[in-house]
Amino acid sequence: MSGIAWRAVPFAALTTPELYDVLQLRTEVFVMEQAGIYQDMDGSDHAAVHVLGVSEGQLVAYARCFPAGVKFAEASIGRVITREMLRGSGMGHELMRQAIACVFGQWGAQPIRIGAQARLEKFYLQHGFLTAGTPYIEDGIPHVEMLRTHSRSY
Repeated sequence: MSGIAWRAVPFAALTTPELYDVLQLRTEVFVMEQAGIYQDMDGSDHAAVHVLGVSEGQLVAYARCFPAGVKFAEASIGRVITREMLRGSGMGHELMRQAIACVFGQWGAQPIRIGAQARLEKFYLQHGFLTAGTPYIEDGIPHVEMLRTHSRSY
């Protein structure tokens, strides 16, 4: 896998092939791999800036970023995903750096709240997020809200 080309684009700027790749990757992981029976297309994609990591013509990393007031009172990042073959390579960390930079670039340095899968809590702690609530179940998967309050980027 060669270098990753990163793009952060609003929904309306996604090409049809990019949108297809995004929905396919999200379905592969969140619906098939995690056996989550839920509506992934939640009506929020149009309000997001989409972070795409592409290598050799293939979408390998993705996240969506929201301004404050859409998902939470704070800005937020969600649908954080890397292709299975890249997990453990550090790609997820680069994706989070890109997503945080996207939030700051789009809406300024500010707190960011996420609804993290509980099993990934330690991963998000490495990016400055702190646990900010009690665990809850979403779509059959344990989650926890986390908040990144400092405004320093990487």
